[in-house]
Order: sequence, then structure tokens, then C-alpha cells
Amino acid sequence: MIIETDRLYMRRLTEGDFDALCKILQDEKCMYAYEHAFSDEEVREWLCKQLVRYRIYGFGLWAVILKESGELIGQCGITIQHTDRESVMEVGYLFRRDCWNKGYCTEAAKVCKDFAFDKLGADEVYSIIRDSNTASRRVAEKNGMTVKYTFTKHYYGVDMPHLAYSIKREKR
Repeated sequence: MIIETDRLYMRRLTEGDFDALCKILQDEKCMYAYEHAFSDEEVREWLCKQLVRYRIYGFGLWAVILKESGELIGQCGITIQHTDRESVMEVGYLFRRDCWNKGYCTEAAKVCKDFAFDKLGADEVYSIIRDSNTASRRVAEKNGMTVKYTFTKHYYGVDMPHLAYSIKREKR
């Protein structure tokens, strides 16, 4: 276990999480900001990417587990993301659709932000969000973040406007 809240805990993803990840990454509504639901091969690549991140950085997107059931309900964690201006430490999140609007994402994102500041020594943390992704924007705002700048990502044949939300470490 890496992080724990009242209702959730986070741990590294494993190969055994493939089926649970498919429930998220192969759901078109969950993946609308990516313009498509993932194939089995894309889910495997996604999972592999997290395992590589753990080896390189010691962090990545983690499995979010609901304590009461032991189910993997989402992913949340810290990744290094690239904008058209810089590389940033990002709090990222993706949750199963049946777990939306229950506060799980915000709960997980807040402790990941704190982890980035307290354990990783970040001075500023971002969430990079497609401009049309209202739900993710609300999570970033509940996490104390504001829009710092906008940029366009080209992904899956589409130019996608994105917002770079950020928050700086409180001075102590």
C-alpha cells in the first residue's frame, strides 16, 4: 500500500489488474477524453507503461482500491507529463463509471497531490485536462488547482485543447 484514505487505498498496478483496467479503459464513456475506448493491446501497453514508470521514477498511476469491497475502482497517481512548454509532475486519474460522483476521485487526487509535495518534494503539481472534460476539471478545482495555461495535444488524429491546472506548494 502506498497511500490510504478513509475509504480507499492505493497500490502499484500489477499484471493481475488487466481485467479490472479493461472495465475502465475499454468503456467509451470513461475514455471520451481520449477519443476512443482501448483495445486489449492498448490496455496492455497502458499497464506496461505504469510498470515502467514505477521502475524509472518510483511512482506512476496506482490502483485505487475500495476498502469495503477490495475492488479496483480506478487509477490515480503521479506521472511526468509533457505540455508544449514544459515537463510537469501531474496528478492523473481515471475511474470506473459506476464510481463517478461519489467523491472517490477527489479523495484520491487530494492525497496524491499531498504525496507529490510531501514525499516527492514537488514545488508545483499539475493536472492536464482536456478542455471539454468538465468532471475532471471539477476534481482539479476541488484539489485547489487553477488553470495556468492552455495548449493543444494531438492524439488519435485529433487536435485536443487542454488546460494545465496547477497548484504550488504552500510556503512553510
